[in-house]
Amino acid sequence: MLWAGSKGGLEVRTSADGATRLRGRFPYSTPTVLRGGREPRREVFEARAFGASVADGGDIHLLVHHDFDRPLASRSAGSLEIRDGDDALTFEAVIAPEMREVSYVADFLGTLAAGLVGGISPGFRVPEGGDRVKRDGQGLMRVVKTADLIEVSAVTKPAYPDAQVEARNWGRAAPEGAVNRQAAMLRWRA
Repeated sequence: MLWAGSKGGLEVRTSADGATRLRGRFPYSTPTVLRGGREPRREVFEARAFGASVADGGDIHLLVHHDFDRPLASRSAGSLEIRDGDDALTFEAVIAPEMREVSYVADFLGTLAAGLVGGISPGFRVPEGGDRVKRDGQGLMRVVKTADLIEVSAVTKPAYPDAQVEARNWGRAAPEGAVNRQAAMLRWRA
């Protein structure tokens, strides 16, 4: 799975019933530099890149730092709504008052209130033909045309626009269990 992110797209409000509402936004058509240097590597998501995943109604989770052991909300639980538009992927999550007593949720809400967490980072997979890499006068640019959205996370250091990256594999995926040495050599780390 790959990750991307956007800084400052997270908003929190507590309602009268004690539930916490989180809203977030991951903008499309906003390129970022994943790695500078002699040959910069950049990435951009086209409008509605996650459209098929959002439309299919499958389960998607809101997580803390891409950790499935720290869920905040999900579509299947009815606590996460996701919308795909021309300008951004947006979501609204409701954290029930009971969840505030869970230690990692209390920790997350505390770091959020302190301004230490505020970025949005989708976890995704790019299907065959879902992206293209082109070279121009500014280096390499990966254009993600379509991707399968698996989860959305609140993070401290998102890839967008702060150029932080977990891993980028720009080679073709190897069959499961196979070692793809070319893909391993093309993996980007910042």
